[in-house]
Amino acid sequence: TADYDRVSMHGVRRELVQRQAQSLGVSLEPIWISKNASNEEYESKLLQALRRYQDRGVRRAVFGDLFLEDIRAYRENVLGRIGMSGIYPIWQRDTTQMAQDFIALGFRAIVICVDSRVLPASFAGKVIDQELLRSLPPGVDPCGENGEFHTFVYAGPILSEEVRFTAGEVVLRDSFYFCELSSEFRL
Repeated sequence: TADYDRVSMHGVRRELVQRQAQSLGVSLEPIWISKNASNEEYESKLLQALRRYQDRGVRRAVFGDLFLEDIRAYRENVLGRIGMSGIYPIWQRDTTQMAQDFIALGFRAIVICVDSRVLPASFAGKVIDQELLRSLPPGVDPCGENGEFHTFVYAGPILSEEVRFTAGEVVLRDSFYFCELSSEFRL
């Protein structure tokens, strides 16, 4: 979001996402939207970016969606308007197994956004590990696929180095608890 220099919904600062991209060895090309962007603004900016990729020969976009049919249909509709299509490599995978595999493979992530209607504030700022998975209430997807929570991946086998940060206070904004992450690392 341009007004906050953060990722929409997740609330992660651009600087941390930039460092994450560098650790992955990819360039970051942000799509800036305003704080209270309408769906029309979002789609307009998204289509502009997709057309730039299309001009470079890209014909398909990859998404990490797991099972939300309405989200997939929306993506396919937007992509279809300009003759592109989506790839969904983890579509309909078992989310309990995926969460277990994520941990077993050595990935590390922190919960940075929690829907207060589903989970208490105490989940914000917790690391995704076996203990956290065991503590999730019934009905909460272990990958947060229904929007129960969002995470920031800071280490793992595909990152060249750990993205260091300091977890700060947990704040409530618009029925979501956010764990503030600072790019300044302190022990």
